[in-house]
Amino acid sequence: MCPLVLELSRRSGIESEVCLTSQHRELLSGVTDLFGVKADYDLDLMRSRQTLGDIFCGVLRGMEDVLRQSRPDAVLVHGDTSTSCAAALAAFYAQIPVGHVEAGLRTYRRYFPFPEEMNRRLTADLADFHFAPTARSAQNLRAEGIREHIYVTGNTALDALRTTVSPGYVFSERALRDPALFSGRTVLLTAHRRENIPEGIASICRAVKRLCAACDDLHVIFPVHPNPAVREIVRPLLTDVPGVTLTEPLGTLDMHNLLARCTLVLTDSGGLQEEGPALGVPVLVLRGETERPEALEAGGVRLAGTEESGIFHAAMRLLGSEDERRQMASAPSPYGDGHTSEKIADILTAQLCSGEAAG
Repeated sequence: MCPLVLELSRRSGIESEVCLTSQHRELLSGVTDLFGVKADYDLDLMRSRQTLGDIFCGVLRGMEDVLRQSRPDAVLVHGDTSTSCAAALAAFYAQIPVGHVEAGLRTYRRYFPFPEEMNRRLTADLADFHFAPTARSAQNLRAEGIREHIYVTGNTALDALRTTVSPGYVFSERALRDPALFSGRTVLLTAHRRENIPEGIASICRAVKRLCAACDDLHVIFPVHPNPAVREIVRPLLTDVPGVTLTEPLGTLDMHNLLARCTLVLTDSGGLQEEGPALGVPVLVLRGETERPEALEAGGVRLAGTEESGIFHAAMRLLGSEDERRQMASAPSPYGDGHTSEKIADILTAQLCSGEAAG
């Protein structure tokens, strides 16, 4: 959302305020510092091993107080998090219009991903403006009975890549400054989905261990999510495995520039399915489904599942065929041209000034 915050700040007649939940401060501070975004409100929700109910209720109560103070003309939420769903509900209770950025993504399997699939469906019902990244996501919304204020804008995640990736970039993470990591083939790995805990992530780790044993020039870099449940699985399986480098979560600049230098991405994340194709890096999705089928159809993304054998063979197929890897790398990105924030700001300005916000 940072590119959109900055774009709104450049518009005369618009005052944009930012509310953070601070569930993961260690992931957040580098992003806000990078973009120069200052928080007007901080819900300070970081708690050890809190439940989804704890998060949802904390956001709902916190946003009620924020909205009473701010009294905004609209509330913008992003994607499929419990934060977005709870904030949208708080705005609905206050009868404040909601704009949903990255709207309309669907797997139509309510527990995959969990809880994201239901979060985004519920947010769609609460939203007044729907900023869909693709025509397919817009069609999903129409099929669910939403008829008005659907806009195909692309995804704001790609806006950031225009300014963050640099050929001469020097990594902040000391471990990534080792040139040996990029002397052969480099794989970026991320895994943190709730539905993959514990069995899926354990299978992913075992598959990566097999890959490194089979390819002596392979370097797998794994920024490990701060969720203790993830770390308790990953560290016993991959610590000190030759070819595997475990790091703390990376800042945006480090992550984008690492991605740009990789041969392949293995991930259960959503954002990397967009960023990888935009940078010409093939992506294997470590799930059985994806809410981003456009990337599958374009050819830059493939599903590998969560079974050890399936992940291993899918990765070996790409690592063993330079032609096939290049074909995936050259697939077009279906998620916009990097100017999504401008489009959303234009639409918001026109709609709010025309008084067509509520309802």
